[in-house]
Amino acid sequence: MIMIIAALFAVIIMWIHEFQNWPNFTWDVEALASKLTNIRHRQGRLLGRMEGLGFNFKREVNLHTLMNDVIKSSAIEGENLSSEEVRSSIARRLGIDVAGLIPVSRNVDGIVEMMLDATQSFSKPLTKERLFGWHASLFPTGHSHMHPITVGTWRTIHSGPMQVVSGPIGREKVHFEAPSADRIEAEMRAFLAWFEKNEEIDPVIKAGIAHFWFVTIHPFEDGNGRIARAIGDMALARADGTTDRFYSLSSQIEAERKDYYDQLEIQQRSSPEITGWLAWFLDCFERAILSAEQTCEKVLFKAQLWDKINRSPTNERQRLIINRMLENDFKGYMNTSKYAKLAKCSNDTALRDIQDLKARGIFIQNSGGGRSTSYRTANVMV
Repeated sequence: MIMIIAALFAVIIMWIHEFQNWPNFTWDVEALASKLTNIRHRQGRLLGRMEGLGFNFKREVNLHTLMNDVIKSSAIEGENLSSEEVRSSIARRLGIDVAGLIPVSRNVDGIVEMMLDATQSFSKPLTKERLFGWHASLFPTGHSHMHPITVGTWRTIHSGPMQVVSGPIGREKVHFEAPSADRIEAEMRAFLAWFEKNEEIDPVIKAGIAHFWFVTIHPFEDGNGRIARAIGDMALARADGTTDRFYSLSSQIEAERKDYYDQLEIQQRSSPEITGWLAWFLDCFERAILSAEQTCEKVLFKAQLWDKINRSPTNERQRLIINRMLENDFKGYMNTSKYAKLAKCSNDTALRDIQDLKARGIFIQNSGGGRSTSYRTANVMV
């Protein structure tokens, strides 16, 4: 009896990469069929809608989506990036002329470089050298959270076992333990060969498998989650056949971060039968597309607003402030002192700019007056 219990316990704590049939993934095609059909329909409808809109509008949605991808993928790992820096870095690299560009730190530029290489050069083969370049871009100083790490190559045995743990010292809970360092070269060779192989696997399913497979191998000392999501985006870009990005899977994963990690842990404690993970991935992806449809409405409003603004000249201060108010992280309303601080001008100049925008119907004054006078952008285009 004791031997049977011990054997059962040993099976329970096996990681997915310890199963004899790893990494021969299997899944229930019929169980996922309806989900996949709905997703492909929504995906095609979104892409078709974007193609029917003007160049400037598509460019703005693309910029917004790429910005969210970079910011939210880092946020999943607990790193908060400046949206202004990310936007400036993407705009410069894509040659987009936008107002309010600011200097960008090396770590932001590196993350943007990786994401753009994955999505803008999606047709190029994914190789070991390319992954090393992505990793070096993520950690330009050779440090992660002030700790030195091995950059631009696989983790080594000297870094010790790669474990994901939580809890106080002495009572840690191991959520996952990756394959040992001496297995990584062979594991990654198999992964990269599969990723570049033309198989009859739906591209969205392939994105879900690639994401999970890479995270499970955990080939680097740090940055594995962000690189896994970039690989997933690369697979989805191949599926769409375009460099334009109109939905952000990383944004949706960040919104469901706890469930994301729970699903990864459940699957990594199971066999290579991954229907459960793929079902969650497809549901998350569908919600990402639904969110993208809402985002497109917001960007369309922004484009319409600028169309109205551009009918007569605005100065650089006004353009800077309007752009800032249209960003997702802008809180509250605009007032004279806030305008003066953001535009780096006097209160008198700020008030003249505001009154001009109000007279043109671009700003609407909120109820209240005196020191509490504030303004919002117009909601209805006339």
